[in-house]
Amino acid sequence: MSDPSRIKCSVLDIAPVLFGSTGTQALRNTLDLARRAEEFGYHRYWLAEHHNTGSIASSSPAILAGQIAAATTSIRVGSGGVMLPNHQPLVVAEQFGTLAALHPGRIDLGLGRAPGGDPLAAQALRGHWAGADFPDQVREILGYTTGANPISANPVPDEWPPVWILGSSGGGATIAAELGLPYASAHHFGPQNTVAGLELYRRKFRPSQWLREPYAIVAAVVIVADTDAQAQRLAASLEIAHLQMTRGKLAPYLSPEEADREPYTPAERQLARDSFAPQFIGDPDTVRRELTDLVKASQADEIMALTIVHDHAARVRSYELLAELIASVPSAG
Repeated sequence: MSDPSRIKCSVLDIAPVLFGSTGTQALRNTLDLARRAEEFGYHRYWLAEHHNTGSIASSSPAILAGQIAAATTSIRVGSGGVMLPNHQPLVVAEQFGTLAALHPGRIDLGLGRAPGGDPLAAQALRGHWAGADFPDQVREILGYTTGANPISANPVPDEWPPVWILGSSGGGATIAAELGLPYASAHHFGPQNTVAGLELYRRKFRPSQWLREPYAIVAAVVIVADTDAQAQRLAASLEIAHLQMTRGKLAPYLSPEEADREPYTPAERQLARDSFAPQFIGDPDTVRRELTDLVKASQADEIMALTIVHDHAARVRSYELLAELIASVPSAG
């Protein structure tokens, strides 16, 4: 049984594709990391949906979640999230109902309203169907879980997976609060909105048949190494990827050595480094202190770590160190 006085910790994965490697290897790394995360004691393992992005292999969260659930035994598995405007709600309900029937009590359905890719990818996914407003799509999925809709989503599992709302601003927090659903705040996207968004979520929360009290995750970039300098060096891959993204390049993640050879100025590199300042990059003492401050400020119930480094062994080691240090981070309660 987990210690209620300590914050829960989970994994957010995008199956990063590494320069010099392949999408196939990225998925193998994801399965390996999921097994290790379960060994380390992580609470849940979520996959994020992205499209038309050469650096990310997690285009199909439902498929990946099924593979991970089959390769593990106890860790919760789900989407963080399915980008609902890309999909018909009935299909999503059927997919996650199937997962819940196969892996009872272990599946989560996190829903987001971002496109998960560029306009070309969105057009290819949606065709001429623009989809309903996101809150209506969420209500439709909830209707399948309660049997309130005129058609059913089959198979009907013994227990439907909990539905989560993902967001990086007040909009997602408000939807989650008004529907009485758990909320996951994307600190890795919008750190400036995390504290205010969670305060808004708790203030507006309406108890529902799905959740009696508000429950919130904060998802953040976390890179832990034996020293601050080592962690910052590992983060070079992510910093360069940030600069590449601003120029429309979404290529596989470079190693720190390859990142050094990219034609960016010291000023550009500093701007990239500064953009990750609200995230959690350092040795165990540094990350412990900063996560404790975040939990206290946000009143989060759970931390979800997104760790992207070029070396898979270093990535696994980062999660191992995080699992050790998180035991001394007190919960908000």
